Amino acid sequence: MLLNDPRYPIGHWSRPSVIEPVMREEALLSLGELPQLLGEAVRGLDDDELDTPYREGGWTVRQLVHHIADSHMNCSIRIRFALTQDDPAIMAYDENAWANLHDADKAPVAWSLDLVEAMHARLVMLLRSLKPAQWQRCYVHPVNGPMPLDQVVHLYGWHSRHHVAHILALRTAKGW
Repeated sequence: MLLNDPRYPIGHWSRPSVIEPVMREEALLSLGELPQLLGEAVRGLDDDELDTPYREGGWTVRQLVHHIADSHMNCSIRIRFALTQDDPAIMAYDENAWANLHDADKAPVAWSLDLVEAMHARLVMLLRSLKPAQWQRCYVHPVNGPMPLDQVVHLYGWHSRHHVAHILALRTAKGW
């Protein structure tokens, strides 16, 4: 990783071989805080600012907010599959193609902010109810292979912080 790499403002996610309880709790806190932090990150931005790429060659802030909703919806559904099926194979999706769909490019960010708020409330409630053995239930990703739920939660905790950091870095750079 390059220092000050705008693609990874908090560094790359690295897949831990063991998730300690404190790591799981930190990830759950990140998931629970995402709706508020994301809302604060975009609060007060006008349409021109929302339609500014967060880095050169990157998505606009608007696309990024909708990407977070899309990605975390997929996460929530995948977790539900893993809890109700044995090692289900999940489908990958083309994030760039989704980010370039009309709604991701033009819809108000409030729609995805509301979606993320409700979805994360349910997701965190579900995750906090898991028994220790359930954290080892997996889904099988076509690229990443078996993904135990404790690693999934760690990944999406990172993903939450990663994209909020993109928006905050842009706001700082632009003086917004």
